[in-house]
Amino acid sequence: MTHCSLSLSLLLAPALASATKRKILVLGDSLSAEYGLARGSGWVALLEARLKSQQRELEVVNASISGETTSGGRSRLPALLSKEQPSLVIIELGGNDALRGLPVGMTRDNLRAMVQVCKKAGARVLLVGMEMPPNYGAAYGRDFADSFETVAREEKVGLVPFLLAGVADRPDAEAWFQADRIHPLAKAHPLMLEHVWKGLAPLL
Repeated sequence: MTHCSLSLSLLLAPALASATKRKILVLGDSLSAEYGLARGSGWVALLEARLKSQQRELEVVNASISGETTSGGRSRLPALLSKEQPSLVIIELGGNDALRGLPVGMTRDNLRAMVQVCKKAGARVLLVGMEMPPNYGAAYGRDFADSFETVAREEKVGLVPFLLAGVADRPDAEAWFQADRIHPLAKAHPLMLEHVWKGLAPLL
């Protein structure tokens, strides 16, 4: 290779790397949208920092919206897939469905539809599950939690069973949540990232 060709290849390398950088799309609700937190302290931002520290050519696109339901995510997803063309999608939705008392069957159908449209677009999927407190009723809570496992098993995609494991079920759980007792404090988000990472790492 001539000196001129070598110089040109070195100049083009950063641009080529940027053009081919793969994307991780995070489609979530307030638990992923840094609700009540300082910017950069949520688990999605921590994920981006970890990937950068590992020098992985991956860009994280956080398309999470506070209050989002599975229906809202399902309606937004096709346009996001078209625009971002991610290689991997993390779906963290369903909690707001349960808080509104929506039918578990509808939530499950929406989750399945989102997974299928991601797979059709050529993206891998990591489904992030949620659980409800006992006051929502044992049967409802069980069916709700099982819906994530059912979809993941049927569609053969990755699963994080419970995003708030090790946080919501702690003896001192109240000390890990904001005043609304729904949204975790910043100190909980590194634990949340660890749960997501266990399911995400095999897919990278």
